Amino acid sequence: MLLNKTVAVVVPAYNEEKQIRQVLETMPDFVDRIIVVNDCSSDNTGAKVIDYINKQKPVQSIINNTGNIYQSKYNRAENLLKEKQQTDMGYYIPSEIANLSPDSDRIILINNLKNGGVGSAIARGYKWCLDHSIDCTAVMAGDGQMDPAELESICTPILTQDIDYVKGNRLIHGGARLVMPKTRFFGNSILSILTKIASGYWHVSDTQTGYTAISLSALSAITIHDIYPRYGMPNDMLVKLNIAFCTLKEVKIKPVYNIGETSKMKVHKVIPRISWLLFKSFFKRLWIKYLFRDFHPLFLLYHFSFFIGIFAIPYACKIMSIMISGGSVSPATMLAFFFLFTSSFQSLLFAMWMDIQDNERLYKS
Repeated sequence: MLLNKTVAVVVPAYNEEKQIRQVLETMPDFVDRIIVVNDCSSDNTGAKVIDYINKQKPVQSIINNTGNIYQSKYNRAENLLKEKQQTDMGYYIPSEIANLSPDSDRIILINNLKNGGVGSAIARGYKWCLDHSIDCTAVMAGDGQMDPAELESICTPILTQDIDYVKGNRLIHGGARLVMPKTRFFGNSILSILTKIASGYWHVSDTQTGYTAISLSALSAITIHDIYPRYGMPNDMLVKLNIAFCTLKEVKIKPVYNIGETSKMKVHKVIPRISWLLFKSFFKRLWIKYLFRDFHPLFLLYHFSFFIGIFAIPYACKIMSIMISGGSVSPATMLAFFFLFTSSFQSLLFAMWMDIQDNERLYKS
């Protein structure tokens, strides 16, 4: 426990037989449960974890507080939410708990019966932690890229500052440019810009890091099984948390590379896929957060900007075509384009400014 609160770490693992033991051995003592989610690895990852579990001593059982809340006319919503959380396993990747004594084992091994991706593995680990009412749930990759000495600084804001979600930030470390592969640094920069716009967390810097911690209330506020199943998971997570009005804080961490890990991410494939995800997520956030849940004028300004901008495109194409052919553009055409473009651009700037101002309260420095 940390500060008298339960702490668990979800470790998504896919073909990490060389690194997984190191991750388990270096886990800080204050971690109550380590949830290793073996995402249908084709190597001996699962066997390595089971072998390590069998050599460990039993630990104190964690009290499960997922029973029904006392029935009254005031807490029907809480009871229905609990019931839904307990019966939604069908939405997750089929899996099984490999432990013979899960109540007394510090390390829990969950084997996914088919490969679902890193996001689905984390979601399955989150589900276990939600069912067991863990106060703070962190995520550390199974490849050993995250320094366990920094876990306490990741978890502490959740337990002491009423923060809902904490992300490690590698980019503010002085050595980030020196150790991060250039393609990773470039891809991270592009996706960070797009994620700021899509998620509403305009001040978040390192959107792609997986070293995170989340509170129990935040886990209850989002639909866990709907988390994007693959490498877009950190981006999708931010959108979901923003829609749920969850607070976020970034903590400086060290960038760790070339310690034996094998990257499974192809940047040239991931960026287009996540960009499309963020495009859809942006409009999802606008409609859910700023129309259905809490109407805000920025919803109208954003859509007015896009609508007018679409009408400006034919005029822009016509002007370019005439200029290329050496013709003369009529004043009416230029005036129409200028009016549409200016109106669209100004509406976009006002909408973004309102968006930044409204979400300022959710980012904690």
